[in-house]
Amino acid sequence: MNTNDPFLSAGDRANPVQRWLAWLPILAGLCVLYVPTLADLFTGPWARDEQMHGPIVLGISLWLLYRNWGAMEAAAEGRQPSAWGWPLVALALLFYALGRSQGVGVFEVGSVIWLLAGLIVVLRGWSALKAQWFALFFMGFMVPLPPQVVDVVTMPMKMAVSYVAEHVLYAFGYPIGRNGVVLQIGQYMLLVADACAGLQTLLTLEALGLLYLNLVRRDSLFRNVGLALLIVPISFTANVIRVMALSLITYHFGNEAGQGFLHGFAGMVLFLSALILIIGFDNLLQFVERLRGQPPAPPPAVLGA
Repeated sequence: MNTNDPFLSAGDRANPVQRWLAWLPILAGLCVLYVPTLADLFTGPWARDEQMHGPIVLGISLWLLYRNWGAMEAAAEGRQPSAWGWPLVALALLFYALGRSQGVGVFEVGSVIWLLAGLIVVLRGWSALKAQWFALFFMGFMVPLPPQVVDVVTMPMKMAVSYVAEHVLYAFGYPIGRNGVVLQIGQYMLLVADACAGLQTLLTLEALGLLYLNLVRRDSLFRNVGLALLIVPISFTANVIRVMALSLITYHFGNEAGQGFLHGFAGMVLFLSALILIIGFDNLLQFVERLRGQPPAPPPAVLGA
């Protein structure tokens, strides 16, 4: 047994087996509640293009929880657990029961965040929850939103993305026109769908940006706030790049290529372009910070530290 395991506090490393046994009922309960939910997600919302980021967000969230576990135990050292976590647990179980019985995914999946928060408070206290807040917040990006909300918010976004993509390609001499969210380039017509420029894509890119901020851990308030605000236009620009890439693939290689494996390639272009823009703007903010005469921020923290 590795006594350096981050799940063990300093006071419990002398008896790690007993410590792990104490967590088994909680892990078993979480499995009983959420394994059926995960099975439904993998065969339902997470199998669709617009929410395929769900398993990735879940995996990263679990890694963040594991990564911050040592800091959480250190924060809880010498502090008393709080019974105020029980209302959170009760609220989470109520959300789960409502969501599971009524088929409301945002309640059923979202309840795990409140449940984990409540259990941490009950077992380790509020200081421990503070150490894990970002992992639980990040987990929110895997919750499937109600279709009504997605439809209302997505349409203006798709219109804006279609408008910009049309004008940029027209400026480069391509024969392109637009009717609403339908682009016609050459003899081909493309519908800008939710998966191409929808709310879920925007949320996924927001998650990518926030994860970048959390991992690099800049000490500069100017750069953190500036980059957080720039994530929205960065996400919009990345969506425009994806739609233009799909339009050009369809125009030059045909409709079959545009809807085939190159459609997935365009999705990779989306995330790569967003990541490059985030890093580029981060360097630009660092340059502006130097011009303002402030000392440069220290290099990024080593992951896992």
